[in-house]
Amino acid sequence: MQHDTQDDEAPGWSAIDRALNRIYSRQEPKHYGTVIGFALGGNDPLPGISAYKRIAPVPHWHFITYGFSELYAKESDDPERSGYGFELTFRLADPEDSEDPPTWVLNFLQNLARYVFKTGNAFESGHYLNANGPIAADTDSAIRAVAFVEDPELPPIDTLNGRVDFLQVVGLTNEEEFALKRWSTLKVLEVFRDFLPLWVTDIERGSLLADEDVAARLAEGSAREGSSTGMLFTDQLGWEQHKRLLRSPITQITLGANQVGELLALLPLRLRFGADFYFIGKEQRIVFEPAQRCSAEAIEESLHLRLNDQALRSLVSRLRAQAGSYEIEGFPALQVEVKQTHIRDQDGNIVRTIG
Repeated sequence: MQHDTQDDEAPGWSAIDRALNRIYSRQEPKHYGTVIGFALGGNDPLPGISAYKRIAPVPHWHFITYGFSELYAKESDDPERSGYGFELTFRLADPEDSEDPPTWVLNFLQNLARYVFKTGNAFESGHYLNANGPIAADTDSAIRAVAFVEDPELPPIDTLNGRVDFLQVVGLTNEEEFALKRWSTLKVLEVFRDFLPLWVTDIERGSLLADEDVAARLAEGSAREGSSTGMLFTDQLGWEQHKRLLRSPITQITLGANQVGELLALLPLRLRFGADFYFIGKEQRIVFEPAQRCSAEAIEESLHLRLNDQALRSLVSRLRAQAGSYEIEGFPALQVEVKQTHIRDQDGNIVRTIG
């Protein structure tokens, strides 16, 4: 549905329509509006989502949101950017040639909007996140994470309210998401593009890393360039230092077993390339830094842990996702304790224990 008002009271909306009309000049989209606006207490932040039917290069639905940018009057202080500065798009494979798009996509996109409107954290090209389950509700799909990249058919537009980028949401498996962390989101997606035309999401597919050529290309890229992931968030993290007379203090760090694997995979891909790595907890953080000599320095709530190559190799080889205490060769003043991680359901019941 093309938005049209005589006085163009919605210049942002009209600008989006014009951008889409360059691709879909002969097609009226399926449009889904919000009955009760978010500002009036409704649950859906986005006032509209459109879906266009596509045949090439593979049959799919092309969804576009309305509402992350300023559709009506200019309200934000940034004259260069409209609202959050983007709208989301999503391409879903449609091998059955359906007459209407699946409604779960609408809720999926609204959920992403709820996150942005609640936290104020805007998405950018190269970002990624894990959905903690299938992105398609009530399925057992292996597509459980997403990444964001510029829509290959919709370049940025300038509106009366500022610039708007079109960020496409690309569905990924957990294994593929980890590949992004080990190298670079955009470089991994370029490899995937050879197998996912226009980055169309197919919720029925398995991991692309099952292809030996894909896995080899990704491994070679991360080995050559390291990881662009500079931080990792965790619920289980703590550190403290105990002073000793005439000697450097003993530094004790506590980690959860759940994220030991990711930490050990990413640390070498940062430190060996001369880059720092931030391990961020709820109240404290550890900044791992490459150095010639090992040391641990507390600066407010951050522990700057400087590791030479020997200590890094020892940490990677000795630490396990198993509860226990670990000593690091070449860094006797450092003690690492791994604690079990308890995975809980919505009611707080333990459903899985790691470590």
